[in-house]
Amino acid sequence: MKRVFPREEHCVACHLCEVFCRVQHSQSKDIIKAHKRESPAPLAGIKVEEKGALSFALNCRHCEEPYCVYACLTGAMRQDPQTGVVTVDATRCVGCWTCILACPYGAIVRDEANHRVHKCDLCPGLSEPACVANCPNGALVYREKAHA
Repeated sequence: MKRVFPREEHCVACHLCEVFCRVQHSQSKDIIKAHKRESPAPLAGIKVEEKGALSFALNCRHCEEPYCVYACLTGAMRQDPQTGVVTVDATRCVGCWTCILACPYGAIVRDEANHRVHKCDLCPGLSEPACVANCPNGALVYREKAHA
């Protein structure tokens, strides 16, 4: 099962992963319209963390044991039994934020405009997520999870 992994040694905090994630999850799929004209503005399922010279992209790890799914009161957070991908069913999310508290990575964000949560969905329908495809330095890789 493939996942997105950060390589902080290659990250220069350009935030292009966030930009292209928003575009991919926008209605228009157009970079200008997505960032300047769509309302509510699309959210990114990835965010760049920076501290001094260190920066890296943070997104959902689609955990084997997803605490967010276990904590979800309505069943909106689900893990696909075949792929292991953790998704949010927006029709069931009531915005209680319990999954945000349960996520050990801080990878789930509030969608205040729609009163629900938002997170990485690995860009279904694409051969690789938009963040990985548009990272100019290879700071994100999409590969099989290595087992310890």
